[in-house]
Amino acid sequence: MTRIGLISDTHGFLDDAVFHHFDKCDEIWHAGDFGSQEVIDRLAAFRPLRGVYGNIDGTDIRMQYPERLRFTCEGVETLMIHIGGYPDRYTKATKEEFAVRPPRLFISGHSHILKVIFDKKYNCLHMNPGAAGRHGWHKVRTLIRFVIDGADMQQCEVIELGPR
Repeated sequence: MTRIGLISDTHGFLDDAVFHHFDKCDEIWHAGDFGSQEVIDRLAAFRPLRGVYGNIDGTDIRMQYPERLRFTCEGVETLMIHIGGYPDRYTKATKEEFAVRPPRLFISGHSHILKVIFDKKYNCLHMNPGAAGRHGWHKVRTLIRFVIDGADMQQCEVIELGPR
């Protein structure tokens, strides 16, 4: 069993409450727009960190993290792309990845809109944790916490950090 803390669009701001909400997580996954090296350093010092760079991330972050990341956590093949779209509105790059081999779990960020949607066409769960930072048009800062147990994804929790 692997407990995941999913975060995105911090834009250089990391609320201390994130550490409380992710205290029982085994890993943290960041879906892009870290915004600063400080965010990366604080998260990586707390738990193992996986992530992708986002459109606001500079060269320093792009040298550390890929644009897209495909990996397997327990029995769940996962694809993470910051600007990836969502079911019925995937980007061209996401559609190309899905045409070769659709993942079981697709994670994106960028929109600042929290979404958890099952895509029947690809038998794939899509997650976007919304935005945890203060920059953007979202009203509430959000995170997702969930569990991967073998081939099952379960115990998905939406966490609100408060107003932007």
